[in-house]
Amino acid sequence: TLIDGNGGAPLTNSVILVEGERITAVGQVGTLAVPRGATVVSTEGMTVLPGLWDMHVHLMLAGHGNYAHWDATYPSVLERMIIPATAQQSLLAGVTSVRDLGAPLDAITRVRDRINRGEIPGPTIYASGPFIQHAAYPGTEYFRWGVNGAEDARAKVRKLAEGKVDLVKLIDQDEMTMDELRAVVDEAHKHKLPVIAHAHRPEEIRRGLAVGVDDFEHTGLATAWEYPADIVQSLRERAAQGNRPPLFWTPTIDVLTNYDVRRDDPEFIDDVAWHLGLPDSVVADIRHSLDRLDTLSYYRFVPNRKPTLANKFRQLRESGVRLLIGTDGGVPANFHGQATIDEMVTWVRTYGMDPMETIRAATFWPAVAMGVDKQVGTVEVGKVADLIAVRGNPLRDIGLLRQVPLVVKRGKRVK
Repeated sequence: TLIDGNGGAPLTNSVILVEGERITAVGQVGTLAVPRGATVVSTEGMTVLPGLWDMHVHLMLAGHGNYAHWDATYPSVLERMIIPATAQQSLLAGVTSVRDLGAPLDAITRVRDRINRGEIPGPTIYASGPFIQHAAYPGTEYFRWGVNGAEDARAKVRKLAEGKVDLVKLIDQDEMTMDELRAVVDEAHKHKLPVIAHAHRPEEIRRGLAVGVDDFEHTGLATAWEYPADIVQSLRERAAQGNRPPLFWTPTIDVLTNYDVRRDDPEFIDDVAWHLGLPDSVVADIRHSLDRLDTLSYYRFVPNRKPTLANKFRQLRESGVRLLIGTDGGVPANFHGQATIDEMVTWVRTYGMDPMETIRAATFWPAVAMGVDKQVGTVEVGKVADLIAVRGNPLRDIGLLRQVPLVVKRGKRVK
């Protein structure tokens, strides 16, 4: 059965023909003939879908619980070891495209390009390079760039564009001047780069809307019960502007929703999938850092924030913004290869999202957001053959996506 990503009825007894990187035909058994000599991959009893996207990952991170330790210890091996490992972990889980939102410029773009050339396995990476913010946190200057004035903001964006990034990422924009923010967005759009912005605090959202960012991230670290009325109204007005592309929002909501589940039942840490590509010493370091999730600063305020999540998710859905699957993969105890499907399961089981729309939020809509929907994101003739298959029907049980036995990327079977 084929779920093609367009949202229509699944196609039973489907046949997909692939030649090289591209899909050449889609039909059904009995009406679409398989060419003589073709390699046949049976998906009997399975559901075939487009390859999944994760629209918010940090491939430079591998789930370690102490940022300061990680940032001081591992910069020299990010490009050689960490990013290739986390990329491969994602791919084998069925994630064929990711949007990396914060990493050293040279390291992430060189790994991206090696994957694109077929030298190493991994998803297609759309990279922002370093965060843009008012001032980098101490010890993070190699992947966070501060700006000082509008001209410096433009210069930093030009440097990112020259480095061949795919988008620009803003963080803590409520600490920047409006002139700096406008300069970042204007310069990025001049280079045809979408701008992604944090939405932890209400003023970040207000300023982002005012300067025309394209996509907001997270469901808010603030402990207010819901988004303020003026923000909800602004989101509705922006979403109603039919002459503009959708306003996208990536909630990354599972990592906060299920913190207490992971805290109380840490068996997920024993899943060896996140060890792939990492030396035993690094695995041991990560494991040790997660001995007590309740002591990690990253999760310190989750008990106060968790009760607000359902309201905010509902407000976002009702506002008309286009929600995307993304996970903050790589942050403490949030492993690449686990996080994407956990996010999808949480949308459906905890927040009542329709399974088909959840799948589209991880396939079709991410491709639209990145401007590549003519090439990828659905299973259609002429598009790149990024495909996965699972046993059973994920529209009835979205959790089936946790076990993906078949992954095809750009026409090549990688699992």
